[in-house]
Amino acid sequence: MENTAPQIPNKTSRFTESIGLEFDEITATEVRGHAQLDENHHTPWGVVHGGVYTSIIESAGSVGASYAVAERGQFAVGVHNATDFLRPSTGARVLVLATALFQGRTQQLWEVIITDESTGKQLSRGQLRTQNVDLPENRA
Repeated sequence: MENTAPQIPNKTSRFTESIGLEFDEITATEVRGHAQLDENHHTPWGVVHGGVYTSIIESAGSVGASYAVAERGQFAVGVHNATDFLRPSTGARVLVLATALFQGRTQQLWEVIITDESTGKQLSRGQLRTQNVDLPENRA
């Protein structure tokens, strides 16, 4: 039987590119990536905007969750994103680690941790609940 695992590009969209997220490794239970955050991601007060962290969490979790259900002709959409902002940053290369906590038939729960690569300190962490849905071409 031929492997039909999805081919997830390094940058999945212009939006993902705008937040600087790049995927280094994608499996059905874990996603590793990184982003270079800088003044392009700042609030007017000179720190990285929380929406950037929320978007990274949503993107990394949904890519992993989608990878997990791709062989079933499905992808995953976020239905709840709870992001905690642990410390401010003016910018850094950050490491992104998304790990599946629960993978059911209809929903999944992923934890995503964003860490400053140079200090090893966590900047943000969150949980993303996703819904597994049929790919548009598989809908009746």
